[in-house]
Amino acid sequence: MEEAAGSEASFCLQKLTIMDDSKDDYQYEEIPADDEFSLQDDDEDLSKALQTIQEQAEDAQILALQSVLTSEKSVSEIPEAMDDFFCNFLVRLGMSRTLDCFQTEWYELVQRGMFTAKDIGLVPTVYTRNQQLEADNMRLRKDLENYKLAANKAKEAFLKMQKECDFHRMHHKRVVQEKNKLICDIKRLKAHYASYEPVLKELTEKYQTTLRQKMLTSLERDRAVGQVTGLQATLQNLESGCAIQIPVTKAGHDCRRKKGLEGPTQKALQEVKQQKILDAESSSYDPVKDAEKEIGKRYPKDSEFPVDTQVNPYLVHATEYIQPLKSGEYKLSNILKVHDLAVNCGSQLVTSSGDTTVRIWDCLKLGCILTLEGHAHPVWDCSWHSCGDFVASASMDNTSKIWDVNSERCRYTMCGHKDSVNSIEFLPFSSTVLTSSADKTLSLWDARTGLRVYTFYGHLHSCNHAMFNMKGDTIASCDSSGMMKLWDIRKSVPILSVDAGPHPANQVVFDHSGRIVALASSDGSLKVLQLESGLLSSLRGHGGEVHSVIFDPRDEQLISGGADGTVCLWTRGAAAPCLT
Repeated sequence: MEEAAGSEASFCLQKLTIMDDSKDDYQYEEIPADDEFSLQDDDEDLSKALQTIQEQAEDAQILALQSVLTSEKSVSEIPEAMDDFFCNFLVRLGMSRTLDCFQTEWYELVQRGMFTAKDIGLVPTVYTRNQQLEADNMRLRKDLENYKLAANKAKEAFLKMQKECDFHRMHHKRVVQEKNKLICDIKRLKAHYASYEPVLKELTEKYQTTLRQKMLTSLERDRAVGQVTGLQATLQNLESGCAIQIPVTKAGHDCRRKKGLEGPTQKALQEVKQQKILDAESSSYDPVKDAEKEIGKRYPKDSEFPVDTQVNPYLVHATEYIQPLKSGEYKLSNILKVHDLAVNCGSQLVTSSGDTTVRIWDCLKLGCILTLEGHAHPVWDCSWHSCGDFVASASMDNTSKIWDVNSERCRYTMCGHKDSVNSIEFLPFSSTVLTSSADKTLSLWDARTGLRVYTFYGHLHSCNHAMFNMKGDTIASCDSSGMMKLWDIRKSVPILSVDAGPHPANQVVFDHSGRIVALASSDGSLKVLQLESGLLSSLRGHGGEVHSVIFDPRDEQLISGGADGTVCLWTRGAAAPCLT
């Protein structure tokens, strides 16, 4: 204890006071107020001040870091004392009783003076280094375990991605194989379809030929029935000595007409229609038949098309006008000023207009009794059916329509031409319709179904007009280059071509005998062609283009209308005075 007290007495604490006025040999230098860190008056702004403060803070951090590093280095360089080494070793091993015994015995020996601090010495650096290496080794082992776990996870992710890549690669290969298979199937189907094209073309030609033969057979049948009927009428006339009465067809209808004013044709057809309706109502329900009836559904006021077995009564008198005409036999007799603008073709009771409508007029009432609307562009031509219950119209909208006067509606819209339909005409006492179009073709249609039967090809320019002869076996047509063609519908080919150009031909018409053809030309003249002799004569009298021409019922007069607003009457024999 005495030794401990002696050791403690060797240390003392002395208090020293430094006075402000103390003088020593060191020369203190006064720092001026405006040092290098001070801001100039002229450069004093917020941005520079902030920048300066930031730089000072960075310098302070650098100095503090250097001091810490220096202190750590100095501390780490001091060797560890031997007793501290053993104490730390025992504490690390958890030997607390051994540590207590060691400290008791160790401090007793030090107090007795058995050995001093110099004798004890410090722990060799190698031991400290071994401990550091052991600690580093443990840390590295932990890091290794962590890296192994991370590597295992990365391996699992890599294997998963590799499997997904293989799956997508196989899927891509399968898609490519399916694509190649589809391409091969498409090529095979194209080749298969190409092999069917000749067959389809052949079948189409056969279908067209069959339809043409059907129509020709129907015409031959009608002609035979007409001949039989004509012979029977002639025989009755010879036996009775009475003149043959030619039935007069209806020219127009009032849409509000009474039931008692209907003609015999519609009366008979209405009776048959009513009987069919009664039979249909009394019959049992049949889904197939009812579906067919829905397709052909009609309005109650719809008219029925007459049967095509009717005979043209004018064929009996067509042979009366068989004497050939000489060149220039038609002479201008009268000129009637009836319009201020161009005169177009039209009947007495039905007219077509550029306002896209077709109007039916009553000459007795002097007014329009019905307006038919449905075309999208101007209507060029219109025609009555022989029974008087139907009107056909041709329009610039590439379509033609069949109108029912009684039900006041469009029964069929006939589509098929690729350009404006310029003319339309019914075959007399038949349901066959003839159209001419700017697409250089003529077409035959069935008005009962609205379907095209046959198309004639041969014109090189827009067809302006086409017309049947009285027998219905020949068609005359003309185009915008002045070319006129005659067609035999039994052969479906042109049998005669006459160039009356170069000016456009606007209308062509047969006389009742079918041996003379008149042509309205844009050069201001009428062209008259005699088919037997082939003689083409020209009649002049209009002051402008000739738009329309027609023969009178007895072929004694030729009537023409021109763009100068005049109608010219041409008669046989010597010329008569011209009247305006």
